[in-house]
Amino acid sequence: MQIADKVFVVTGGGNGIGREVVLQLIRRGARVAAVDLSAEGLAETERLAAAPAGRLTTHAMSVSDRAAVEALPDAVVAAHGQVDGVLNIAGIIQRFVHVEELSIEEIEKVMAVNFWGTLYMDKTFLPLLKARPQAALLNVSSMGGLVPVPGQGAYGASKGAVKLLTETLYAELRGTNVAVTVVFPGGVGTNITGNSGVEIPTGTQPMEGGKAPKMTAPVDAARQIVDAVAEGKFRLLIGSDAKMLDRMSRVSPTRAITMVADQMKKMLGI
Repeated sequence: MQIADKVFVVTGGGNGIGREVVLQLIRRGARVAAVDLSAEGLAETERLAAAPAGRLTTHAMSVSDRAAVEALPDAVVAAHGQVDGVLNIAGIIQRFVHVEELSIEEIEKVMAVNFWGTLYMDKTFLPLLKARPQAALLNVSSMGGLVPVPGQGAYGASKGAVKLLTETLYAELRGTNVAVTVVFPGGVGTNITGNSGVEIPTGTQPMEGGKAPKMTAPVDAARQIVDAVAEGKFRLLIGSDAKMLDRMSRVSPTRAITMVADQMKKMLGI
């Protein structure tokens, strides 16, 4: 898919990977509707983009607000005339505790943003995407959707749901003009803890040999995501950690679960 002159809706556009995706798309000649809960974050994205007039619009809203999502296509079409791609990047994590220690309300919040928000966006924008000669739909899962991570059970469940939803959409949309992509980021150097309103437990230890786990830079993750859209790639794994867990989860799922559980216990004590 050619990126230049296409119109993309990007959720999570006010920070982290989402912001970098917006910047990458603008640099490649696209028009973008950036969506985020934070108006301040969107303003900073707009400042960094320094896009020509009309190339970037910002939409402060929660993707978990169904009514707001259902009103979004009209706003985007009014500003840009069309929608050629939707990239669902917005997401939050949970407190680093076991599932039994989470309140139902905390679990519902994670599911509302990560799963329901993605589903609302997909269902709302699919008719517009199918009307275009060529279109892209990209959803972000996680390596936590491949292998369970103790202390992030609700988050993993939400991302596992996004994985299967996206794979289903890929199957249902085969032979159409809509290319579907599912993304599995490993560790990426964003402020997802702060944006999620949670903290890493104090006194944590690095996972391996006293060294902090290797993180992918947000700008590199964004480049890979935009490249995947351009190539019409179905499945994208970001980072050596995600690629390793993907292989291990298929070859030896029990070993993969045990390894991650042991590492989380060592690092976070959970």
